[in-house]
Amino acid sequence: MPIFRPDRRAESRPEDSDRRRFPRPPLWLNLTILLLALGGIALGNLHRNRVTQEYSDVLTAKLRTPEEINQMKENLAELNLTREQLEKELDGRKEFMQSLESENFYLSIDTEEKKLRFHYGPAVLREGDIQVGEAATIEMPDKSKSWLFVPVKGSFRVDGKVADHSWTIPEWVYLMKKEPIPAERPTMRGGLGRYVIQLPSGYVIHSPPTEESPLDGPKPGSIMASEADLRAIWPRLHKETKVYIF
Repeated sequence: MPIFRPDRRAESRPEDSDRRRFPRPPLWLNLTILLLALGGIALGNLHRNRVTQEYSDVLTAKLRTPEEINQMKENLAELNLTREQLEKELDGRKEFMQSLESENFYLSIDTEEKKLRFHYGPAVLREGDIQVGEAATIEMPDKSKSWLFVPVKGSFRVDGKVADHSWTIPEWVYLMKKEPIPAERPTMRGGLGRYVIQLPSGYVIHSPPTEESPLDGPKPGSIMASEADLRAIWPRLHKETKVYIF
């Protein structure tokens, strides 16, 4: 008896014409999608790094928020300052905050941390240690003349700068050291320091005096920084450069 076998050629196959097919996307479309995906990943990483940096800058920038301003006022209120001195220091700190957003070179002097910082906008380009001259009242023995030195605070503009200049030793230097004033006071190169930044009212930022100078350390009420730090920032300093001392 013959065995009946179905004709398998009649069965539906995947390649039969009645099977629904989807067109294969062209190569250029695949490449475009791949490039867009890679670009999205790269932009995502860039954005994340930028946000991280900006958040870090916000955390490390000084005196930019109302809370910090209030804290600054509280700290200043605890200091033994006259109303005029308090206003000068507060105004100086406010102007310093504004300079953080600028694109200018300027100096800040932190007398609490004993630091000199040379800025370009919010970036600190150079930082160094300083010494702050103490307040002093110096008088002639006969009371005919006196000198009052109060530590300088506030916002200033550079009046000028001199290097390797000759300094005629003032009378107050000898009085401060309790030494007799010579009949002819000497003029000494580097007597106040090799680099001297001149500020209003006779205040200065100066490098250490020479060993031959009778002045030991900073001028009363002024600021003394290292010769290396002042030499490094010297070319960028000019008249009208802002200086903030607080």
